[in-house]
Amino acid sequence: MSLSFEGRVVLVTGAGGGLGREYALAFAERGASVVVNDLGGDIKGAGKSSAAADKVVEEIRAKGGKAVANYDSVEDGEKLIQTALDTFGRIDVVVNNAGILCDRSFARTSDMDWDLVHRVHLRGSFMVTRAAWNHMKKQKFGRIIMTTSAAGIYGNFGQANYSAAKLGLLGLANTLAIEGLQYNIKCNTIAPVASSRLTETVMSEDLLAFLKSEYVAPLVLWLCHEQCQENGGLFEVGAGWMGKLRWERSLGHIVKQKNQPITPEAVRDQWDKICDFTDATKPASIQESLQSIISALSPVESEGEVGANPTAAAASAASPSGINPTVAVGQKLSATTFSFTHTQCVLYALGVGMSTKDPDHLRFLYEGHQDFSCLPTFGVIPSQAAMMDGGLSSIPGLNIDLTRMLHGEQYLELFKPLPTSGKLTSEVTIADVLDKGSGAVILLDVNTYSGDELLCYNQFSLFVVGAGGFGGRRTSEKAKASLPPPKRAPDAVVIDATTRDQAALYRLSGDWNPLHIDPSFAAMGGFEAPILHGLCSFGFAARHVLKQFADNDPSRFKAIKVRFAKPVMPGQSLQTEMWKEGNRIHLQCKVKETGTVVLAGAYVDLHGASEASPENLPQGGGLQSELVFAEIGRRIKDLGAELVKKVNAVFGWEITKDGKNAAQWTIDLKNGSGSLHKGPYSGKADVTFTVSDEDFMEVVQGKVNPQKAFFSGKLKVRGNIMLSQKLEVILKDYAKL
Repeated sequence: MSLSFEGRVVLVTGAGGGLGREYALAFAERGASVVVNDLGGDIKGAGKSSAAADKVVEEIRAKGGKAVANYDSVEDGEKLIQTALDTFGRIDVVVNNAGILCDRSFARTSDMDWDLVHRVHLRGSFMVTRAAWNHMKKQKFGRIIMTTSAAGIYGNFGQANYSAAKLGLLGLANTLAIEGLQYNIKCNTIAPVASSRLTETVMSEDLLAFLKSEYVAPLVLWLCHEQCQENGGLFEVGAGWMGKLRWERSLGHIVKQKNQPITPEAVRDQWDKICDFTDATKPASIQESLQSIISALSPVESEGEVGANPTAAAASAASPSGINPTVAVGQKLSATTFSFTHTQCVLYALGVGMSTKDPDHLRFLYEGHQDFSCLPTFGVIPSQAAMMDGGLSSIPGLNIDLTRMLHGEQYLELFKPLPTSGKLTSEVTIADVLDKGSGAVILLDVNTYSGDELLCYNQFSLFVVGAGGFGGRRTSEKAKASLPPPKRAPDAVVIDATTRDQAALYRLSGDWNPLHIDPSFAAMGGFEAPILHGLCSFGFAARHVLKQFADNDPSRFKAIKVRFAKPVMPGQSLQTEMWKEGNRIHLQCKVKETGTVVLAGAYVDLHGASEASPENLPQGGGLQSELVFAEIGRRIKDLGAELVKKVNAVFGWEITKDGKNAAQWTIDLKNGSGSLHKGPYSGKADVTFTVSDEDFMEVVQGKVNPQKAFFSGKLKVRGNIMLSQKLEVILKDYAKL
C-alpha cells in the first residue's frame, strides 16, 4: 500500500529550489497540503524575492495539489507556522531545510560570517520548530526533520561556522526526540549529499548529475509518515544510497585507582587501551553511557575489591582473565529451598498487573476461588532465588563482577501446573559460558523440584559487561534461542497500563534490587528514575498470551522465551503483539507511549486444549510415569545432540489409566538438539506407543520384557516398530528411572 499524506499539513523551509523543492513536490503529490517557504535570497543569505516559492507553488497547483507560499525568514518561525494554520488549520510536519553558506578558513571567519550561518541554520530551525511544537503536542502527532551535513559530522576545511551549526542541529534533534516521545512527536536528522545551490559551486557537473536532489526525498517522506516510528535517528543519504549513523565508543580503560591520584603519566601509559576500538560499544543514550562508566568503575570503588593491589583489581575488572569456561561449565551451585503459600502466588499476580477489575483474574487473586491457581510465570521466582542466593561469584572459573551483570534472556518451561503452596528445591548448573567480545554470557540452567518431581526448568542468560575476550565460543547448542515474529500483522494486540507503583509491588516477590525503587540508586545506574523489573514485563506478556489464546487455563502453558531489549518505566503501558503459529505464540512487547520494543524474539508454547483439559487427566493422584519422563527430559538436556545423532526419530507416548487416556508425551530425538514435551507431536511421530501407567513402569524398570508386553497386548505400537529398539539409549539405567 502506498504511503499517503492526505489530510497532513507540511512546512518545508528553503523550498524554492534544490532539495526543498523536491520535498515539497513529493509531499504534495501524495496528498499533503504544503507550505512552501523560501526567503528568495542568494546562497549567502543576501537579498529577498518571492519568485522561487511562487514557482514551486504553481508547479504543485498545476498538478492538482494544495500549496501556499511563505516568504518569511526562518528566524520569524511563528509567521511560517501561522501561514500553515491560517491556510490549512493545522501543522503536522516540519522539514527544516533552509540554509546558507559563508565559507572561510577559520582564521578568516568574522563574527558576521559565524552569526549569519548560525542564525539561519541553528536558530532558524529552533524558531520554526518551537512555533510548531505546542500545536503538535495538542494533536498528539508531529514529525520533524533536521538537516545536518557531512561537514557537521566529520568536519570540513573552510566550514567551521557551517559544521558547528550543522552538528548543533543534531544535538537539538536528539533532545527533541526524547521530549516529544510521549506526544507522538518524532524527530530525525538527515545529512544529504545532493546537487543544490549550496553544492553547485564545489561539485563537478557530472557529480551534480549523479547526486540528484530527488534521490533524497523518499527518505524524508518515510521519516515523516505516521507509520514510521523511527526517532532520534541520523541518516546519510545521497545518489540513491541511505545509511544510518550512530556513535561508537571504545571499551576504554580504568585509569583511576582507589585512594590514588590520577596522573597524566597514567593516561599516557594506557593511551593505546583508551583508544582501542576493538569490541567497541555503542551507547544510545546518556543513561546507557553513564551506566556503563559507573559499572566499569564499581570494582575500584568497592571496599575490599582493591585491597593491597589496586592496579591488579582495576586490570581484573577490564580484562577477561577471570573467566575459564573449561573450569566453570558443569559446576553446580548449592541446592536451595523455597517455601511459599497462596499469599506469594497472589502477591506475584498483583505484581504482574492482575486486578479484581477483571473477573477472569479472580482465579489467580482469591485463594477461595474454585479454580484458584498459580500463574505459570511464578516459576521464575524460586529459580531466581536459587540463582541469587547460590553464590554465583564463588564458582571456580567465574571471577566476575556481579555489579556489571545484566539479565539478557529468560526461558521457562513447566512440566506440570505449579502448586499454590509448598516447598520447592532448585538446583543450578553452569550450562555454558560464551565469549561475546564486549562481554561474557553465562547460561544458567535451573531445575526446580517438588520432592522428586521436576516442576519446571529455567534458563537464565546473563551478560557480564566487559568480561569477554577470553577466547571462548560465541554460540552454544545449549542456549534456548529467541525467535523473530512472523512478517505479518499480529493476530492479537493487548495494551495494559503499568502503575507508578508496579516495580514497588513486584519487588515484594523477591527481587529487592534498589534499582527498582530508589531514585538515587537508579541515577547511579544512569536512569532518570527507578525502572521496572524485566521479569515483571515478562509476566505481563505471558498472562496476555494466556488470556488471549488459552482461556486463562494455566495447565495449557508449556514454556516461554524472551530477550530483554530495553527497560520500562513504571506507569508506562505495555503493548503485547502476538502471532499464533500452531501451539506457538510469537510475541513482542513494546512501550505504547514510545514504540520501543522491550521484549524481543519472544514466544510462548501452549499445550493443545484437548491434551490439557481436566477430563483427560487421571483422578485420585498423579501418574508414576511422569517421574520417568522427567528423568528422560534431564537426559535429553544433557545428551540431546548426541542422542539425536544415534536415534534420529520422534517417539509418541499415550499413557492410560483405568482405561482412559491420561497423558501424552513426545520424545523428539530427530530435530535440533532433542526435546521432550507433554502433548502430541505437531507432525507425525515415527513410532507411537500406547500403554497403561502401571505397565509402562513395569517395562521401563525391567520387570517386564517389552516384547512380551507387546505380544500380550499390554504395549501397543503404531508406526516403524523397528525404531523402538533405539529407545534403549534413553531407557537404560533402570535404577535411576
